Amino acid sequence: MTGSDISIRVNERPLSLPAGTALAVLRDRVKPGADVLVVNGYPEDDSYVLKNGDTVALIKRGEEPSRDELESLMASRHSPGVHARLKKAVVGVAGLGGLGSAVATALARTGVGTLILTDFDVVEPSNLNRQQYFIEHLGMPKTQALAGLLSGINPYTRAVSHQVRLDPSNIPDIFRDAQVIVECFDRAEEKVMLLETVADRLPEAYLIAASGLAGYGNSNRIRTFRIGERIFLVGDMVSAAEPGRGLMAPRVGIAAHHQANLVVSLVMDPEKASLEAEELLNHPPPWG
Repeated sequence: MTGSDISIRVNERPLSLPAGTALAVLRDRVKPGADVLVVNGYPEDDSYVLKNGDTVALIKRGEEPSRDELESLMASRHSPGVHARLKKAVVGVAGLGGLGSAVATALARTGVGTLILTDFDVVEPSNLNRQQYFIEHLGMPKTQALAGLLSGINPYTRAVSHQVRLDPSNIPDIFRDAQVIVECFDRAEEKVMLLETVADRLPEAYLIAASGLAGYGNSNRIRTFRIGERIFLVGDMVSAAEPGRGLMAPRVGIAAHHQANLVVSLVMDPEKASLEAEELLNHPPPWG
């Protein structure tokens, strides 16, 4: 490398190039025929002039990458530095129904390193209206079915499964390494139990709970609130499941992705994530 060279990363490998090198030149040198050119998480035209410190992904549609390249290419649309932080994260998911299975799927796609998956139940037909399972999973434990799905989405996410009913005696051990725990239960008493146990026995963990996401209708009523120093709540706080108002995939999915997005925010910048949620809490929605 000379004083006029720049240092970049290409498919996660370091490379030195002369200053002023265009992306097209790099493509033709490293991966001729690549037709998806991503620089710092953003698709660029091949006329783009590379800069020192750029992170580049060169992808050829239809080509199966080597295992060495796959992880970096999967994360190529993330902002630089995000994937490395998320890969170190440990996140617990309590309940693998409509919320939990969607939260875990989103976090695996995002590149979270370890997911602790907990549920005591099996997949049954009424789950398929909103949960991330398929016909072939009927009768399987949800922990087993979801772990298999996640391995097909991101083999670099480690799934640690516990087919148990959570209670105050096992929660501290199961989630002892989790930075963030996502509550995805159906029953109010289970939600309270988890919240109280985490607050008492795992005070360093963040907890993201949910309440009010049944039925269909106004998507914008589902919000993210902070209700304690390390406790957050997602939902509209009103729309509980009841006769005549069931649980449906679109609204459950909105809440699940609020939870997953907050997980990523807490891993990347917990202070900022907390302040943003605090602002929402100070300006309650008009229906509240």
